[in-house]
Amino acid sequence: MYYLRKYPISLLIILIVIYLSFFKPPTTELSRIPDFDKMVHFCMYFGMSGMLWLEFLRAHRKGVALLWHAWIGAFLCPILFSGTVELLQAYCTTYRSGDWLDFAANSCGVLCATLISYFILRPRILKDDHK
Repeated sequence: MYYLRKYPISLLIILIVIYLSFFKPPTTELSRIPDFDKMVHFCMYFGMSGMLWLEFLRAHRKGVALLWHAWIGAFLCPILFSGTVELLQAYCTTYRSGDWLDFAANSCGVLCATLISYFILRPRILKDDHK
């Protein structure tokens, strides 16, 4: 219940990412755009990691928060989760293939969200807290 209260939107995004990772996508005109799926992967994991960072910083703005918890929960775990999903797609589905470029796009999304959260969002939240 603790995580459900502290990270409700993050948990919802994680469930959406799981669903999007394993459903059979319909064929649309968007599939003609080169590397469109890589942009989708980037956005999914950018959103997941960014929301994890945001909810962590919001939940722990009072008191001393161990920042390494955020690095593990909002950076390392989404990358490991992404790799696990890609392996499950490769070995447990017939309509999805685990793609290393998808994993790279996922990791880039997590990295960008982390950099923005750590260097832009975190200082603003801490500055607002000290007013």
